[in-house]
Amino acid sequence: MMIDTLAQTIEQMVGTILSDDPEYFLVEVKIRPTGDISVFLDGEKGISIEKCVQYNRRLYKMIEESGLFPGNNFSLEVSSPGLDAPLRLFRQYKKNLGRKVEVVLKDGFKAEGVLKEVNDDSIKLEETRGKNKKKEIIEHIFAFDTIKSTKIQIVF
Repeated sequence: MMIDTLAQTIEQMVGTILSDDPEYFLVEVKIRPTGDISVFLDGEKGISIEKCVQYNRRLYKMIEESGLFPGNNFSLEVSSPGLDAPLRLFRQYKKNLGRKVEVVLKDGFKAEGVLKEVNDDSIKLEETRGKNKKKEIIEHIFAFDTIKSTKIQIVF
């Protein structure tokens, strides 16, 4: 079976599992040719390790029973994408309103600022340049189809 088809099948399984818990959502499924499966989940308020373990057990059993991998030769990891992973879904953008992010556009332009708004087709970013009397606030509006990546910036 092709990796894309396998990924779609596993996405459907995850959808079935998550249907009981609409607070959580699938971000991505990655399958390596070696049979290593990584499933990334998120939630409106994040996702706990305990939830990941619970979903891992249920999904592992479903994959095992499906016979997708001959001899059950696969490994499964269910986790959150992590802070360093780029935002992929509309729900992730919504969840991170008010946080500092770095946006890189497809044309190479970069901007860093606070995620102020998320609409169906764009985001609004508030960038602060300079300090004190020279402080300048610039608002950017980026259409989703122009964004290459958006990453959360950790502020200490």
